Amino acid sequence: MKGKVIVDFALQFGVKLVFNDDLLFQCEGRFFLLNSNVKSLVRDNFFYAGIYLGKVRSGKFFPSFNLLSMLIEHECNRIVIDRKTSWLFICGRNIFRNSILQAYGKIRQKNHVLVLNELGECLGFGRVLAGFEEQQDNKNSVAIANVLDIGDFLRREREHKNRLDIKQR
Repeated sequence: MKGKVIVDFALQFGVKLVFNDDLLFQCEGRFFLLNSNVKSLVRDNFFYAGIYLGKVRSGKFFPSFNLLSMLIEHECNRIVIDRKTSWLFICGRNIFRNSILQAYGKIRQKNHVLVLNELGECLGFGRVLAGFEEQQDNKNSVAIANVLDIGDFLRREREHKNRLDIKQR
């Protein structure tokens, strides 16, 4: 099965994904989901085609936000956070228990959860630090550790720019 790494990743959120192996392509560690029309146009070595699902680097899978959006369409472990916390999460911050408006699925220690804003948009995902029920008493404790958020790309670009500026001096 070509997409075992993707299926295993989805299972961390309580989602069982099934892909047609004929439409799932891997190119240089990157995974793409194609439709039959695009598949007929793709050669062995391509840069981008179809829906980018993520990549494997050093044996670890890094999902795309396309894949995270696909997971939302299923019953999965997810939380909805307030507006202020949405901004802080995008800036790389963790989530406190008192900022979680709603929770769905198995919100248990070490489980992964998708993080959504109040509009239902996926902002990324995190790892539960303690059981959701145990956190009822301590609402000011960190509940979800940020693993990946949509601001990650901008932070990486800023770091890259800073490194270039230092080299040019």
